[in-house]
Amino acid sequence: MNKINSFPQALTIAGTDSGGGAGIMADMKTMQECRVFATAVVVAVTAQNTVGVQNFQALSEEIINDQFSSLNDDLEIRACKSGMLADADHVDWVYQNLDKYDFGPFVLDPVMIAKGGAQLLSDQGIEMIKTKLIKLATLITPNMPEAERLIDDKIESQSGMLIAAQKIQKLGAKNVLIKGGHGDSETVRDLVLLEDGNYFWMDSKRVHTDRTHGTGDTISSAIVSRLALGDDMRSAILFGKDFVEKAIKNTIQVGHGHGPLNHWAYNLEQNKNAI
Repeated sequence: MNKINSFPQALTIAGTDSGGGAGIMADMKTMQECRVFATAVVVAVTAQNTVGVQNFQALSEEIINDQFSSLNDDLEIRACKSGMLADADHVDWVYQNLDKYDFGPFVLDPVMIAKGGAQLLSDQGIEMIKTKLIKLATLITPNMPEAERLIDDKIESQSGMLIAAQKIQKLGAKNVLIKGGHGDSETVRDLVLLEDGNYFWMDSKRVHTDRTHGTGDTISSAIVSRLALGDDMRSAILFGKDFVEKAIKNTIQVGHGHGPLNHWAYNLEQNKNAI
């Protein structure tokens, strides 16, 4: 007989996406594909689709605290991540709960600024991430605009990316992944700075598609899943990169706007290769 709670369990702390492409929906789909049991703390609910966000409602401190408490009382979460956290108060409430409960390695996806530059979190919320939540992060996964905001400076070169990663690490995150998907160069370069000071680059060929909604959620969830399964940080990040590459490359046609990734592409491709 299997021991209770022996199956790997992971947690996502974020908002919903009624369109299914990002947020908690993308996180749970990814975790399922990665063979871990997915759990969630819902911070906010959105009404959205591939065209845009039509409505939004953040949840109360009480229900957020109760969700954390419920999971802690029954499950053994081995790794967790956060995504969109709504505002400064919600960032603080999540910080307090993660400081209180041990849910394993914590991956912070700082959903602050969209690739196109639109700010998704208030200045107060960004400051709360920089001064409090980041200190709990085993890994932080900013895109380039978010990395620039974290260091309050522009990043204009590959050497600048490394300097930025080192500055972000000094804010408290043990490991840093700066995603280089912005821009239009044919090669996408991501930088990983590990806790021990070693770093490496992850290169991939750009896929020209508008089916990329949920990319940040998906890579962070894939990394969290592998951490829950016992991978070291480097292996987990490399897996996450491979997972999201396949999800973008093997597109699906859903919605009339900025469409979602194909979250089951990784296992489909793995099964094809095994035949």
